[in-house]
Amino acid sequence: MTEFKPLIAIDLGTSNSLVGIFENGQSKLIENPYGVKLTPSAIAMDEQGRILIGQAALELRGSGQEVLTSFKRLMGTSKRLKLGHQSFSAVELSSLILKSLKQDAEQLLQCEVDEAVITVPAYFNDIQRQATISAAELAGLKVSRLINEPTAAALAYGLGQTEDSCFLIFDLGGGTFDVSIVELFDGIIEVRASAGDNYLGGDDFVQLLMKQYWKQHASVFGFTEHTIPLDIEIALRAKAQYCLHVLSKEAKAQFSFKWKEQEAILEITQEEFAHWAEPLLLRLRRPLERALRDARILPQQVDQIIMVGGATRIPVVRKMVTKLFGRFPSTSIQPDEAIVRGACVQAGLKAKDLSLKEVVLTDVCPFSLGLAVGADDQFSPVLERNTVIPASKVNTYTAMHKGQREIVVRIYQGEHRLCKENVFLGELKVPLPPNDDQLSIDVRFSYNPNGILDVDVEVPATGEKLQKVVVNHQSVMSAEQIEQARVQLQELKIHPRDNLMNKSLLLRAERLFSEYTGDIRLQIGERTQQFNHVLNLQEERQIREARQYFEAFLNEVEDLSLFEEY
Repeated sequence: MTEFKPLIAIDLGTSNSLVGIFENGQSKLIENPYGVKLTPSAIAMDEQGRILIGQAALELRGSGQEVLTSFKRLMGTSKRLKLGHQSFSAVELSSLILKSLKQDAEQLLQCEVDEAVITVPAYFNDIQRQATISAAELAGLKVSRLINEPTAAALAYGLGQTEDSCFLIFDLGGGTFDVSIVELFDGIIEVRASAGDNYLGGDDFVQLLMKQYWKQHASVFGFTEHTIPLDIEIALRAKAQYCLHVLSKEAKAQFSFKWKEQEAILEITQEEFAHWAEPLLLRLRRPLERALRDARILPQQVDQIIMVGGATRIPVVRKMVTKLFGRFPSTSIQPDEAIVRGACVQAGLKAKDLSLKEVVLTDVCPFSLGLAVGADDQFSPVLERNTVIPASKVNTYTAMHKGQREIVVRIYQGEHRLCKENVFLGELKVPLPPNDDQLSIDVRFSYNPNGILDVDVEVPATGEKLQKVVVNHQSVMSAEQIEQARVQLQELKIHPRDNLMNKSLLLRAERLFSEYTGDIRLQIGERTQQFNHVLNLQEERQIREARQYFEAFLNEVEDLSLFEEY
């Protein structure tokens, strides 16, 4: 008889992580040895060289010892973080958190656990998702399903709803921001669109307070405002986190910090903090607009705004959302626990729990998937972002030259007009038969909820078919690629495109290209190409005229904003 092993659910967060199971028709969260559900995503090393995880690691913050946090932001990169005389990758650090959560579950359930549903930011690309799977494997866990964090929150919220509705999940955690538009109808929870920012979260508001305090009081401690020594920074961050916590409840807070007998106090009001935070609030607003635009939903058509993630407790964030939508967000769901509770539901669905037989969940592809085309490797989307998955679509591509004997199908993920700025997933070499014509190929992309991309290529002239299953493990540039890029930078010469106004317009166009889909995205790409062509002519008069028209066009695009200024 096969031993039953429960399927656990894990919210691997930037600041805190949680673990739970689906039992007796409901989500059940598991406490850690401290008797609390939240386990800080923090790792440190004590003086004896022992690794400390969670709350134990945070206890070292005031001692001057290095405490590693927010390493989730580095998932999928080659960066290593130092702890004592050792260095660790984000994958290795995340595996330590996952292993700790696994042990908590095993302690409660009194049996071995080796499989889990794990949440990831909706805006994690395939490399970051693969890094999460690798971290789980290092922790002794097989990943049954990766589920997007706002999708998990939608499951937690939508499970008890009976009426058809459209709601927005606003997920602001410690280090990442996601937003999803979700529709609930006939027992189906359908994600219409997702957007986000993998480098925006509560940590940035903490960093903001630190910078403002240090800017005004660095001289008291004998330093300039541009330099924060590492030992001071660790202690100062803890004070900034506490100050932010107070500001989340009170109209004003005291930021008090003492170092080597010197002490300085900064009084901060909600109004001052809101003014400092304006650039961060603008960054929150852009993914909101993108998700609504992609879902073809107006702000007034959203029935409920569900705020999840600990950083949504920050009053300036709630006020911004209230002003944009003209109504107060829902408070029916616990911000810290919503995501893991939804992951528990997903675990229940995977385990075919009878109490969940009426629930159907659909998700979307968070990034566009496509090919490199043309001599300058422009991105040609095959599956555009926010396509409901599983999805399958075929596009036809033609060889660039007559008599061409091979087409290299290079596969990318992202939103940038140029492939070099997107994530390379793999390539497939397609041989062509001898022929004087420019032959074509049919390329089909099929993408499933587990993030596996099937690429099928057919050559109509011969009927030959090729297939590639894209599983990407590439996360860093090789030494050769780095050296090549360095040489290329040294060889650059000053060109009119480096004129500040021209460069600004090109960067703005690239941002807008990533924010839109369909015909508008196509127009932006064409206008950008035209402007680049004029820049290459190096005729200042023509550049001035072209710049005027290009800027007017971009202004028209940006005037399509869905929100009034707040």
